[in-house]
Amino acid sequence: MKILAITSCPNGIAHTYMAAENLQKAAAKLGIEMKVETQGSIGVENQLTEQEIREADGIIIAADKTVVKDRFVGKKLLVVGVQDGIRRPEELIQRVMKGNVPVYQAESRSAEGSSQENKPKQNPIYRHLMNGVSYMVPFIVIGGLLIAIALTIGGEKTPGGLVIPDGSFWKTVQNIGSASFTFMIPILAGFIAMSIADRPGLAPGMVGGFIAANGSFYGSEAGAGFIGGIIAGFLAGYVALGIRKIKVGRALQPIMPIIIIPVLASLIVGLIFVFVIGAPVAQLFEALTGWLAGMQGTSSILLALILGAMISFDMGGPVNKVAFLFGSAMIGEGNYEIMGPIAVAICIPPIGMGLAAMINKRKFAPAEREAGKATFTMGLFGITEGAIPFAAQDPLRVIPSIMVGSMVGSVIAMLGNVGDKVAHGGPIVAVLGAVDHVLMFFIAVIVGVAVSVVLVSLLKKDIAATVTPDVAGGAGQSAITTTTAAAESSASTTVTSNGPAVSSQDIHIEKLTNIVTMDLINLELEGTTRDAVVDEMIEALERTGAVSSASDFKQAILAREEEGSTGIGMNIAIPHGKSEAVLKPSVVFGIKQGGVDWNSADGSEAKLIFMIAVPRNSKENAHLKVLQMLSRKLMDDHFREALLAVKTKEEAYQLLDQVH
Repeated sequence: MKILAITSCPNGIAHTYMAAENLQKAAAKLGIEMKVETQGSIGVENQLTEQEIREADGIIIAADKTVVKDRFVGKKLLVVGVQDGIRRPEELIQRVMKGNVPVYQAESRSAEGSSQENKPKQNPIYRHLMNGVSYMVPFIVIGGLLIAIALTIGGEKTPGGLVIPDGSFWKTVQNIGSASFTFMIPILAGFIAMSIADRPGLAPGMVGGFIAANGSFYGSEAGAGFIGGIIAGFLAGYVALGIRKIKVGRALQPIMPIIIIPVLASLIVGLIFVFVIGAPVAQLFEALTGWLAGMQGTSSILLALILGAMISFDMGGPVNKVAFLFGSAMIGEGNYEIMGPIAVAICIPPIGMGLAAMINKRKFAPAEREAGKATFTMGLFGITEGAIPFAAQDPLRVIPSIMVGSMVGSVIAMLGNVGDKVAHGGPIVAVLGAVDHVLMFFIAVIVGVAVSVVLVSLLKKDIAATVTPDVAGGAGQSAITTTTAAAESSASTTVTSNGPAVSSQDIHIEKLTNIVTMDLINLELEGTTRDAVVDEMIEALERTGAVSSASDFKQAILAREEEGSTGIGMNIAIPHGKSEAVLKPSVVFGIKQGGVDWNSADGSEAKLIFMIAVPRNSKENAHLKVLQMLSRKLMDDHFREALLAVKTKEEAYQLLDQVH
């Protein structure tokens, strides 16, 4: 019997190769011939050929992202999540051997439905919506910033505001920005539909989004806006999905995804929107826009309070996104006085926490005050996420402080008629000329920041009461503290063990020990939290000259952790990051016998921890190669047990020399 498999995970890194390795090992144990195609970040590897697919008795897809299945029509196909490929490979193979799997047909969604059961539990509506939003945001940023730049440099002051003369170069720049804005709603709708129905849903979604954005289709001066775009996206997605379920003859199957589904779905969505949905939604949106534009007194203050609280509550999370998307939609409708308070609220958390850390010696350790400089700078550019490390460390005191500050700033901005023509926030938009009533904008920011600084200073305990001075990286010490402490201690260290830094292009990685040295092995990690361990390992990188800035590299590591935990299960964590602070590709290996919580998929604590550091300009995706090597080797139970049992760095190095 011959079975084929495909593995793929959302990030296309560790789990992709872990599932592939376990499936191959299970097949060998059962005496089954198997070939596994991996669809990782490096690209498709070990690709299945047409002949292999024809000869296969069955196919297993272990993936948490969309895998195109058109080539498997008529074959027995089992679709599961990537975790099942890692944990239950023998069971999956036995199911195929017994024939207990469906035959895949082009219009069938049963296999895909089974994979959804194995994906992380998440509201599907939210997932589809966020898929559309993620693709839409770049168009908002392009349009907003280009228009802001054009107005700043090429605009002329008139009684009606800044106006760019027709025929000028900056008018062309403005037009390019405006063109980008026109894609906003079609892109939103198209990728919502694609998330629901895969590629056949993309075109109907974009067509529906375009109709939603253009009220001329249904006799309205204004389009249905982003609300209409969202409706169009979901409508197109589920209509396309419904058409896919219709059973058709073999002659029609090949043209279903490229002709029949897109054409029928586009026509149905277009007609429904033009004759049923468009006008009511447009009227509702016009009424909402008019209500917002005419809000005075208590109602506008209440709105500002709500927007300020939402923006700062989860700093880039779903609550923040809802408020931001609302403000962005108002820009498209010409109402800039909604985005103004939001632009103020966006920058208050990072500026407030950065300033509080820098000036308050009793509440923040020296390392935290140093980290506050970067957080403050991020606030100037409207990056709310800069405050996340402080909030994660002390949420009960930090989050209420920044929420109140953002709410105060937002109210002042609303009362001061502050407008923002760009879907972004922070002083940067004021510098670019996108803000109306600039003075009130800065007053709102300053007052909001001051409120946050005062509140967090009152609520936080003195640092002496929470950190023991002679304990480095202990449980009571914050992640930020340890990171910068490592930077300070290494400032006076002379690097001799590794010689001068080299570029990533100078190192050809054939095996793990090409980028692991004895100095980068720690068999007794002291940290008791994930962040403490991260700091401890980054300290080793800085001490050996592999990174120039501990704090900068830590930002890359934590940014990757925000995308999804690098705790891959089986007591393994592989934190990794690309950063300009990395001077040469390196891997730190550490053992924590007691384990540390890494939010692993299987709930196990991390004991074997590999930190991969790669320069930002790495041309060969070095971190992906290392991840692939590690993921495959770490599937060997005996290898993991041997690593945990080592007593000396030399023993560990000899084992790591086997990873290639």
